[in-house]
Amino acid sequence: MARVLVIDDDRSLLRALRIGLSALGHEVDEASSGSDGLAKSALDSPEVIVLDLGLPDMDGLEVCKRIRQWSTVPVIVLSAGGTEERKVAALDGGADDYMTKPFGMVELEARLRVALRHQGHEALRPSEAEISVGDITIDLVHHEATRGGIRLELTQRELDLLAFLGRHAGKVCTHKMILEEVWGPSYGDEGEYLRVYIYRLRRKLGDPEGRIVRTDPGIGYRLEPGVP
Repeated sequence: MARVLVIDDDRSLLRALRIGLSALGHEVDEASSGSDGLAKSALDSPEVIVLDLGLPDMDGLEVCKRIRQWSTVPVIVLSAGGTEERKVAALDGGADDYMTKPFGMVELEARLRVALRHQGHEALRPSEAEISVGDITIDLVHHEATRGGIRLELTQRELDLLAFLGRHAGKVCTHKMILEEVWGPSYGDEGEYLRVYIYRLRRKLGDPEGRIVRTDPGIGYRLEPGVP
């Protein structure tokens, strides 16, 4: 059986899932908001996450996207709306499966088994929720970054850009690779758009000469580790 984190603000549904999944032998934890769910997904090492899209503080799609920045834990999305566009958006955003409310416990348990089988029971390690490159630290759970212990005032997109470069520190990331990963597959050719964000990121890092965020002319950018 598995450690299951259920992220949903419907207390009745949380209770039903806790009782039903516990009776099937699963260990169930709960979160009633996106921020609480993100924290528990990073700190409590769930083996599968059941995520509602209609959360009070943020869209469930955003929660899924943030989890995917540091973890491959299976995510089964729940939604009261079953439009094709919503399902595609959830799956493209990193969800492994999609269920429309209302649903049966037997079906959910079957989908949990499939998700766990595909995952091979690889649990999230808390250390994967943080990226450190030189004196730069990126907290992917709370979406914060610091340099030398001082918090950087980054926009969401700037932080996503820094996190992507940080995951591949020391390696050249092409313009197309960065744009498609950080902005989405429809942004592969906007090189000038990316240059503006690189300029802003360097300015906030105190790196006007581009010693930390290096330019590889005609190719892309890399985050250089070990630069004081």
